[in-house]
Amino acid sequence: MGAGGVILGDMSKKTKSPKKRSTGARKPAMNSVGLDAAKAASLTDGLNGLLATYQVHYQNLRGCHWNITGPTFFELHAKFEELYTKAQTFIDELAERILTLEGRPLHTYSAYLKASEVKEQRDLTGAKETVACVMADMGTLIALQRGVLRLAEDAGDEATATLVGDNITVMEKDLWMLRAYSGK
Repeated sequence: MGAGGVILGDMSKKTKSPKKRSTGARKPAMNSVGLDAAKAASLTDGLNGLLATYQVHYQNLRGCHWNITGPTFFELHAKFEELYTKAQTFIDELAERILTLEGRPLHTYSAYLKASEVKEQRDLTGAKETVACVMADMGTLIALQRGVLRLAEDAGDEATATLVGDNITVMEKDLWMLRAYSGK
């Protein structure tokens, strides 16, 4: 007899649960953060492409910062430093997001150069050519980020979508300022 005088049945007998009918569809394998593992793998591939492109862009910014000459030296030297500092921060966030999704971030210069959508630049010294290079790189990065954003949305990955979406906003504003500076 149970609490309150209720008679309990024989608990020693196992009751059979009704068998579930197979619908033929398999549940996708999930990763540790609850995302479809296959979609997360595709997303990390996109993030690695973005990471590689960002790394080459970062080094291009460093070259522009170091080698700028002429009457706009002081303002562009400072601007390029500001931009490469932002890039460095975002690069770290990208690599950590790839690890969170159980991927492995690219981490060698040869891998970056192979996967990057922007080319390394060398010996740029003038205001017009350095700003044009940075603007072109930014345009490519914005397009890549939009592609990664679509992958994140398809995977239901709000964290990656927020990370990338917020960075697009910042980069679009920086691109607008450089366009205004260059008179384009």
